[in-house]
Amino acid sequence: MRWLLISITILGASVSVFAQQPAAPDTPSTFCDFADGMEVTIQYANVGKDDPKNGKVWLPGGEPMTLFTQTPLVFNSVNVPVGAYILYVLPEKKNWTLIVNKNVTAPKNYDASQDLARAPMDLGEIGDTQKEVQVSLAHTAAKTCNLRIYYGKVGAFLDFQEK
Repeated sequence: MRWLLISITILGASVSVFAQQPAAPDTPSTFCDFADGMEVTIQYANVGKDDPKNGKVWLPGGEPMTLFTQTPLVFNSVNVPVGAYILYVLPEKKNWTLIVNKNVTAPKNYDASQDLARAPMDLGEIGDTQKEVQVSLAHTAAKTCNLRIYYGKVGAFLDFQEK
């Protein structure tokens, strides 16, 4: 499921709404519903052969990983408003950091000045080597979802909350 932010002007007042658009059939996506019915969706690619490089900003799967949120979120004590964002990962030897970036128009051209939030991810080693990026969201509490990124032998995890 894909969400588009549409701005409409009615009688001089601007109103922003989300419109649902189906994802392209070859674009994997994952979602998490909060207890109040609000949803977070992530669309990503899993075909890229771009391996993470220590200390270099990475687009998992080689293509933009887009977060669509219908409700304000909190990542690492930073408020993320309703909207669409590109997610990057900054892999380091023992730590990975998730980056929430506002620049959705040219996401392959990373611009740190557009960063809205950065959050440390928990890392773990997984049993089977993942040759393609796998991304999932899990509803873990009424106002909490967990983002999971698997690649190679690494599993990276991060909880975020609905504000």
